[in-house]
Amino acid sequence: MGKIVRVLLAALLSAFAAGALLRLYAPVGGAERQLRYLRAELDAGAGQDAQRLFPEGYFFLHALYGLAWVDVGRRAHDKTEAVREIRWALDRLDSPDGTAPFSAGLAPRYGIFYAGWTNWLRGGLLGLRRDPDQVRRFEADSREIARAFDASATPFLPAYPGQSWPVDSTVAIASLGLSPGHAGTVRAWVDRARQRLDPATGLLPHVSDPATGEPRQGARGSSQSVILRFLADVDPGFAREQYLRFRNLFVDSPLHLGPAVREYPKGTQGAGDVDSGPLPLGISFSATVVAIGAARVNGDGALADAMAAYGEVAGVPITTWHTKRYALGLLPIGDAFLVWANTTPARATGIDGGASPLWKVPLTAVLLLLGAAPWIPRRRERRQQQPGRPDEGLMVEPVVPERL
Repeated sequence: MGKIVRVLLAALLSAFAAGALLRLYAPVGGAERQLRYLRAELDAGAGQDAQRLFPEGYFFLHALYGLAWVDVGRRAHDKTEAVREIRWALDRLDSPDGTAPFSAGLAPRYGIFYAGWTNWLRGGLLGLRRDPDQVRRFEADSREIARAFDASATPFLPAYPGQSWPVDSTVAIASLGLSPGHAGTVRAWVDRARQRLDPATGLLPHVSDPATGEPRQGARGSSQSVILRFLADVDPGFAREQYLRFRNLFVDSPLHLGPAVREYPKGTQGAGDVDSGPLPLGISFSATVVAIGAARVNGDGALADAMAAYGEVAGVPITTWHTKRYALGLLPIGDAFLVWANTTPARATGIDGGASPLWKVPLTAVLLLLGAAPWIPRRRERRQQQPGRPDEGLMVEPVVPERL
């Protein structure tokens, strides 16, 4: 019985390694399957579950679901399903559950986090299909956002009373670029943001003073990956400068197995939190996932593809005829970030050197060894048991004939 169990475990380990190798070299796909899985989870209450884990869990899960449909819809001949699902997501963001964590007394209403992400999603919907009611709402919200920036002494507006994260304002400013008439606000924002960079890294800070915009906490991977996903739509030149700095300071290869994103710059350490998640070897999984999209929009296709392939190995996806989920489906919000990142349209801007063409070699060697290792002892046992072959390690005394 013990022998059968050992053989079964060896077969399972080899199958796991073989599956990981296939995922490492196969194209990343299955966005529609992921979205079907997420919709079923959302209908079953995944948004409320996420809210108990993260301050904006309900909002983010619905927003990312809608944003992934925007990118899928851009490539679809028939955009009907994408439009329907984006509208459904927007309705949830406008619901009491969607606005509950935010303050209606802020400018813009509900704070810049809520206003920016919602406006960006609504603008994406209008890029697929013009709807008079949605156009009016988008233009009104854009004007409200622009007025708040124009009236502020800081380029980084509060998401909550007395709390400001530059990443949230970056998303909102990007949304203004989808609406005509706000170019002056966008240019002024870039000029003021450039004056308030983190002095240690030259990047936009993670946390800023809500009154002045001066950095309160230096750049971190979890916010930089989102900032750089949107900054390319605000100012491509500024985005390129920031992206190259980020790549130099935050992109790492733990154990030389594949590219990933650190939460804190190389040479520094810090604690994980709700933004970054756990930090094994200093790596933030959430930052790494979102950085796939950031690399795509900044023209670093090599790094985006490498991180996506690495994620296919590390995420251990389960694929059926209709659905695809990662990490056994234990954290749907992680799937939402991943499908949004993987559906991000790539741009060719000539950024090279993000990942070596040979980056897969060490990981391939590890997986091959993992698949072969369970069978090495069994092969040795069979060789020892061959007829006429003495058991290894046993001393056989020669037979000396008796002297006559």
